[in-house]
Amino acid sequence: GAGASNMDMAVFIEAMGYYHYGIRSSFMTTSIYGASHLQYHASEAQRRAMLPALIKGQLKMCIAYSEPDSGSDAAGIRTRAVRDGDDYVINGQKIYITNAHVSDWMVVSAKTDPDAGHKGISLFLVDSESSGLTIRPMDPLGSRTSLPNEVFFDDVRIPLENRLGEEGGAWPMLMRGLNQERLLLAATSAGHSMRILEIAKDFATNRKAFGKTITAYQAVSHKLADMHMLTEMARLATFHAAAMLDAGEDAVIETTTAKVVATENNYKVADLGMQIMGGAGYMAGEMQRLFREARLGPIGGGTSEILRNVIGKRMGL
Repeated sequence: GAGASNMDMAVFIEAMGYYHYGIRSSFMTTSIYGASHLQYHASEAQRRAMLPALIKGQLKMCIAYSEPDSGSDAAGIRTRAVRDGDDYVINGQKIYITNAHVSDWMVVSAKTDPDAGHKGISLFLVDSESSGLTIRPMDPLGSRTSLPNEVFFDDVRIPLENRLGEEGGAWPMLMRGLNQERLLLAATSAGHSMRILEIAKDFATNRKAFGKTITAYQAVSHKLADMHMLTEMARLATFHAAAMLDAGEDAVIETTTAKVVATENNYKVADLGMQIMGGAGYMAGEMQRLFREARLGPIGGGTSEILRNVIGKRMGL
């Protein structure tokens, strides 16, 4: 509601990534992803009914796109929504749906025309208490404050007015959010790397071995220098992408590059941080948590492999 720029959001999400990866995920799921769908794609009646409660923190949302056989292949979903009079009836399964178990509403992608490819996909608002809807929390490696879930639809009936936009019109809506999602995942990883570097540096400057702090040994100080460079590369790529978006550019290659660079660097930084701390990092504690969280970055929101394909296509390859 504040009219924040992409740069504003990147700075804010970087700070959230620094302080807590999982809480950041909860915030983004409702306040950015869910709210964006309401702001740009919902009817006036839907916005009036839901946005005030969302802004007050009284309404939580989740985004249900991924399926067991279609993660990066968003057009390959199998969940069906069949028109039945003034309703739609939804059947299918979603997976890895962040915070579905605590959501009030979910934005669900479903095929309304199974023979039309990406032009046959529609988006729907589904009440998380709907009859026929089953939500099952999963057990992730990291980010345990924002759990992924399996979601099963068994003849879930929703009213026609809960469709977002036109039937078959979901694809432009999905694509519209990709730049923002990639930018903010990059910002998350940049902030996360800053925290890891801070913890590792603090440990190394206080830990002594053979009569010296271990930063006196190049084997350690060079790791910290590498962590600093990797973190700065992540931040520069992120803020460059944000500036390009705010300048009105297409910025697909910039946001995609930022997402790959920042998330992969984040995992490298986490690995170096754990190596510096040794057994102290490997045991239950903040460094171990940060390491586990960092592993998600190159997977979620578009795998590094798929995003390299996107970059290659934009390069004309």
